[in-house]
Amino acid sequence: MNKNQLLKFFGYKFVRFAILIVVVAIFSFILIDLSPIDPVNAYLKQAAVSESQRQILEGYFGTNVPLTTKIFHWLSNLMHLDLGTSLIYRAPVIDVIIDKASASIVLMAISWLLSGVVGFTLGVIAGKNKDSWIDKAVKVYCYIIQSAPSFWIGMLILMVFAVYLKLFPIGFGVPIGVRSSDATFIEWASRLVLPTLTLSLVGVAPIAMYTRNELIQVLSSDYVLFAKSRGEKGWDLVKNHGLRNILLPAITLQFLSFNELFGGAILVEQVFSYPGIGQTAVAAGLNSDVPLFLGIVIFSAIFVFVGNLLADLSYYLIDPRIKESELND
Repeated sequence: MNKNQLLKFFGYKFVRFAILIVVVAIFSFILIDLSPIDPVNAYLKQAAVSESQRQILEGYFGTNVPLTTKIFHWLSNLMHLDLGTSLIYRAPVIDVIIDKASASIVLMAISWLLSGVVGFTLGVIAGKNKDSWIDKAVKVYCYIIQSAPSFWIGMLILMVFAVYLKLFPIGFGVPIGVRSSDATFIEWASRLVLPTLTLSLVGVAPIAMYTRNELIQVLSSDYVLFAKSRGEKGWDLVKNHGLRNILLPAITLQFLSFNELFGGAILVEQVFSYPGIGQTAVAAGLNSDVPLFLGIVIFSAIFVFVGNLLADLSYYLIDPRIKESELND
């Protein structure tokens, strides 16, 4: 890809990104505005105030202005990266998201890598040994994991490894009473193991099943049958003719799973009381923290868009033979 094509590609993606953010922002703001959530009541928490003080708060939160005006101000502030002030944390929303997202990104990044590597490996092993006990075991595992809710898997792992075996702490990001900046690496990592394990197990199943089915199709193709007639067999056959044909779609699927990864992280963080963006989103919804909730919606849209962008770029990194025009389809 030359310089002009690269600029065209990123320019096209930037336009799509801008449209996505505007649409998501407007749609989310309208839904929140139509909901019974009242930012003033959420801020006051049933505290008694005078009518004049309430009018000041209504002016501050913009509840006494038309919807079109509120949307215009919301988009204007968004352009300046001003997402308002969180009602829960009494801090700028952008600062809260940056603080909480850093913990979630570590959790999701490790889980994403583990699920991709383990899922691809299991899929290759199952596809090579079609209809064997290994293949059946992998399929049973994938069917069970895909049919079970992630929070149920998390609770099961929590009970086994934290409650019964007492191998890991029950939850939280750091020990109770210890600031995150004062926690040791062992204290932090030990509390990351179970949430990471849960999120990884959930993500393994789709990539494993997809890889297995793709490899079975490749191994039954004409050119592989021709390679078998020349004496190739076993892992050499899979390595030479299978992996290169299933790697690209498998990695693309892995990048496109960013939306499922974010949704799974919300449930997993809630089960383990992990202080990340997922638990913060739940707290914002339960406590009617409208500015924080809208900020997390924007963050999730950006997160998913980045995943799709990386999926497009992976085509060129893995298979340069793909035409540049396909990136714009």
